[in-house]
Amino acid sequence: MRISLINPNTSRAMTDKIGLTAREVAGLDVTIDAVCPEFGLAAIESHSDEAQAALAVLREVERGEAAGVDGFVIACFGDPGLDAAREVATGPVVGIAQAAMHVATLAGRSFSVVTTLSRTLGRAQDLVRRYGFAEACVSMYATGIPVLDLEAASAESFEAIAGTCERAVRADAADSIVLGCAGMTDLCEALSERVGVPVIDGVAASVGLVSGMLRMGVGTSKRDEYADPRVDVRAA
Repeated sequence: MRISLINPNTSRAMTDKIGLTAREVAGLDVTIDAVCPEFGLAAIESHSDEAQAALAVLREVERGEAAGVDGFVIACFGDPGLDAAREVATGPVVGIAQAAMHVATLAGRSFSVVTTLSRTLGRAQDLVRRYGFAEACVSMYATGIPVLDLEAASAESFEAIAGTCERAVRADAADSIVLGCAGMTDLCEALSERVGVPVIDGVAASVGLVSGMLRMGVGTSKRDEYADPRVDVRAA
């Protein structure tokens, strides 16, 4: 099977990093295409950024569909363009925020989100409510670390993230931590060892869910909302 891992920003370094994570968790029969747009935004850190990122995601999904890709991962914690991507994709499309939150509820009763800039917390809160995890999510914290600083996270950045994760476990009794940025993907194992609870990376979670759905023969339902908007259903 072939999965397209879409990084909506233009950072090739970050795309390569998340591609490595994806390949580490994918099965031997899974090919990962880690892609990003050639032109666009260097980082997704605001609502206007998300709107532009959604268009980039949609273009990559359309390219993947034409190339015979079986499923898609949207590797940005705001899950930009998720609904639009599901309209044009026949196979499963999973965003890393939705995937990570689902896995967190399987790992324990409660979770906390640890993300980048404080201005992204509102979007994360919206997604928690939309996905039905408002009761499970006991807290959200921003580390103040910009996305691009995570291309090659420094020891200082790691300590800031680890300290925030420890705070969530200590103060909020979080059973697990959801990392709120694809750029944190390479920190997951070390953070889990440090804080003593599962630390969940949405990139790995999404690849697992998409590949599992494909093995089950489950794609995107085309009954109504996610029907391809380019097809006149009235003529069917």
